[in-house]
Amino acid sequence: MALRKYLTGTGLIGTLSTGYSMLRSANDQRFTWRSGLAWLSWGITFALTIGTILDIRKASVGREVPQDSPIKGKEKKYFSAIEAEKRAQRLAARR
Repeated sequence: MALRKYLTGTGLIGTLSTGYSMLRSANDQRFTWRSGLAWLSWGITFALTIGTILDIRKASVGREVPQDSPIKGKEKKYFSAIEAEKRAQRLAARR
């Protein structure tokens, strides 16, 4: 379950496959402003995907998710009492 929530709910598979496709085709064409915009768009999409993964991680351990997060209001879907307990134990062990 742990890995599935990141792969299916964040668009990570689509982002990585698009990046792979763009990388493969980069050898066949010269760099133009259109390809620059495509890479910029991919970079933004990748950054948003990583941000969503971080927000899911926050929600799964019971921490607050930012207001602009796409999962705001759906935190209960990702919350796991087991993960929150493990985190609390790790923090207590550090002290």
